[in-house]
Amino acid sequence: MADDRFHVYDTTLRDGAQQEGLNLTVADKLAIARHLDSLGVGFIEGGWPGANPKDTEFFRQARTELDLKHARLAAFGATRRAGVKAADDPLVAALRESGAPVVTLVAKSHDRHVELALRTTLEENLAMIRDTVSHLRAEGQRVFLDAEHFFDGYKSNPAYALEVVRTAAEAGADVIALCDTNGGMLPDELGEVVQEAARTSARVGIHCHDDTGCAVANTLAAVQAGATHVQGCANGYGERSGNANLFTVVANLQLKRGFDLVPTGALADMTRIAHAITEVTNVTPNSHAPYVGTSAFAHKAGLHASAIKVDPNLYQHIDPAEVGNDMRMLVSDMAGRASVELKGRELGYELTPDHTKALVDRVKDLESRGYTFEAADASFELLLRDTVHGRRKRHFEVESWRVIVERTKGGELVSEATVKVHAKGERIVATGEGNGPVNALDKAVRLALEQLYPELAKLELVDYKVRILEGTHGTDAITRVLVTSSDDRAEWSTVGVAENIIDASWQALEQAVTYGLLRAGRETL
Repeated sequence: MADDRFHVYDTTLRDGAQQEGLNLTVADKLAIARHLDSLGVGFIEGGWPGANPKDTEFFRQARTELDLKHARLAAFGATRRAGVKAADDPLVAALRESGAPVVTLVAKSHDRHVELALRTTLEENLAMIRDTVSHLRAEGQRVFLDAEHFFDGYKSNPAYALEVVRTAAEAGADVIALCDTNGGMLPDELGEVVQEAARTSARVGIHCHDDTGCAVANTLAAVQAGATHVQGCANGYGERSGNANLFTVVANLQLKRGFDLVPTGALADMTRIAHAITEVTNVTPNSHAPYVGTSAFAHKAGLHASAIKVDPNLYQHIDPAEVGNDMRMLVSDMAGRASVELKGRELGYELTPDHTKALVDRVKDLESRGYTFEAADASFELLLRDTVHGRRKRHFEVESWRVIVERTKGGELVSEATVKVHAKGERIVATGEGNGPVNALDKAVRLALEQLYPELAKLELVDYKVRILEGTHGTDAITRVLVTSSDDRAEWSTVGVAENIIDASWQALEQAVTYGLLRAGRETL
């Protein structure tokens, strides 16, 4: 189990699940809990049993289906209702019966919230905290308390906010997490308030929302001020602008402040875990996320590349491998010789000075016409191969292609594509139908070539993006198409540019098929 001197507490399954558009099943929550446990977090808040049937079911299944190696489960709930004993409150009973070794209680610490939202007195609110904490402690559960709206409450009535902290600690709460529920605090003022709360002799923690973009900075300021318990969500999930990103917090504390928070080797798995969780939540990962984003260690400017060629640490604050990420070189019209040399080396090519110059000139020329290679690594690698070999080398030659879009008498739209190619001395004609012209072309070209290259049966078009380029307009505009393909092991992207959207799509598709064959080990003819 995790070291109890400092807590890493994840609330993805409860607070993070309140993000707009995020809807987790019980199976999703179990899967995410396993990922978080593999990172080595100390506590995983599973939800609110009794108030939410899905969360009640999660705790029931967790007893038999979760074999946690590092984390303890925490059940979230509220203090008892006003005028009711904790022992008689059905929601408190659900917390007792959840099977969770830890209960996290939410309590009001803002005087106006007590009087306007709870509609009770300040004295009764303290009694509710005292009674509920002591009752659950007597039942053998460890209790944490989330002091909701603590910082706004401190501004309104500091004496009462601090009295909530003292009351919870005296009743037996192990930690009182100070919550910036509205997310409006800034690091300097937050740190001062945390210091005041820590003077009560209670063990304090921190729970921040990101409405000012300061959730991670506020969390670090709280730790500096004495907090020994940090809460956050995987990938910064949460309602409105989200919660403190737990991955960023952990990496900052462990790599920058020397805290020993997760087991040896676990931090190097953090990028994989972050992306695995996005697969479960079906939320597009933030490519620019600190530490774990695909762009977190991506370099584009030629000046950066020149320095990185000498020493990668000159433009990187850590070795990406420490968090399981990779350095990436992006090739664009900003590229210099060093960018292209490093990118070539990344792809397994040692380029000569002549090849490097020719490739830089070619990239800048193509990008001036609308192409982009920073988002289309596969297209760049094909361009690099053409430059190195001195001529265009492909697995097939295209004689022609055409697409027909027909609206039937019944009102149905049908797209039909015919492709004529030459490969391995054969002329092949194939026709494919799809739910659009690009889908029909994709099916036709693969149908034509699968006879000679059966591995193309695994090829799948997984994403398709169209952009009308700046400086053009109307139906005559230049169009850029980015196609992402997969062979069930990896994904790659290719680019096409033309005045005709179908022509641009065909360019990207042809490159995607060629790259897929190279990945399969098929050498060009």
